[in-house]
Amino acid sequence: MEAELKDITNLNKSQNSQREEGKEKDNQPLLQKSEAGDSDNNISYTEKDIQELEKKFAAYVRNDVYGTMGLGEISLKEKILLGLAMITLLPIRLIVTVAILTFYYLVCRLCTLFSAPNREEGEDGQEDYAHLIGWRRNVIVAFGRFCSRAILFANGFYWITETYVEKLANEDQKKGPSEESERPGAIISNHVSYLDILYHMSSSFPSFVAKRSVAKLPLVGLISKCLGCVYVQRESKSAEFKGVAGVVTDRIVEAHQNEHAPLMLLFPEGTTTNGDFLLPFKTGAFIAKAPVLPVILRYPYQRFSPAWDTISGVRHIVLLLCQFVNHIEVVRLPVYHPSEQEKEDPKLYASNVRKLLATEGKLTLADIGLAEKRVYHAALNGNNNKPSVLHHKDD
Repeated sequence: MEAELKDITNLNKSQNSQREEGKEKDNQPLLQKSEAGDSDNNISYTEKDIQELEKKFAAYVRNDVYGTMGLGEISLKEKILLGLAMITLLPIRLIVTVAILTFYYLVCRLCTLFSAPNREEGEDGQEDYAHLIGWRRNVIVAFGRFCSRAILFANGFYWITETYVEKLANEDQKKGPSEESERPGAIISNHVSYLDILYHMSSSFPSFVAKRSVAKLPLVGLISKCLGCVYVQRESKSAEFKGVAGVVTDRIVEAHQNEHAPLMLLFPEGTTTNGDFLLPFKTGAFIAKAPVLPVILRYPYQRFSPAWDTISGVRHIVLLLCQFVNHIEVVRLPVYHPSEQEKEDPKLYASNVRKLLATEGKLTLADIGLAEKRVYHAALNGNNNKPSVLHHKDD
């Protein structure tokens, strides 16, 4: 990777090899130090080099007032506003958020008392409470939606603008009324921030794919099990990933056929962007051949962008909580019913849904992925010689 990053002019020639290398590194956190040494993190880059990379990897570039990695020079006025917010808004919002999270944890604990979780075979089998029905499930869903919205409100998302598109201009007129009313099996959404999940929880309360370590987190672990999350270990072998994909497909089919089953929330891009672009879709969400509900999320901003990209997790949370007002704009499209051709070709199905989201959300299609993100992040990290600056997250 060092040779690739040193010679920006030869970057195009090495894209294919970088894609293959990126696939092998998907199990590693972004910007994890190489076992061979720290040479990638000690390369010096000029301003022109970084600008060239930003043109190629525009989907990951932060354009707010805090600049690249949230470490840019800010005005005196912005420093004063940030300082005031850190001693007023930040502690209040943190306390309220933890209080709401703790309250919902207690609700989930009450609803799961004397109830055994679903558990797959094996020591590390999937475990969840998605099978709960009756008052238990109703309470979990009702309080989950309320608490998710309350957390968003407490952190500055006072209004959420939702637009419901009832009919697309080029929608196929041959669909019958029974098909139009079919329940989707999954929600397909662009991926901008961890805040995406909070919005979808407040709106539809779906289950989603999460790292296995999430199940062991205090408070959040039990909540994720009540959501019916499907857990995956990123360091797992391909055979286990296929098993997880099978579970997700089964959940999509079940949600499509059973109105009491939770919908699956899927981000087919596989990683976050700055919110202005749409990456290629992975086909896993479309193998089930079930209808999907396309949802587009945007986070308009003037100072700090809520997009979680090219910035450390702690810095992102601090700057987000220090912004007095945050905004979410949502466009909910009609349920997308795949044609017979799309059912037989998941790649075609995924591509057509992606094009629809891009058109309706006015998003730019970008043919890059996680491998290119690693190149850009490594270049930024090397330019600043701060290995811990960027977030070490699994995408």
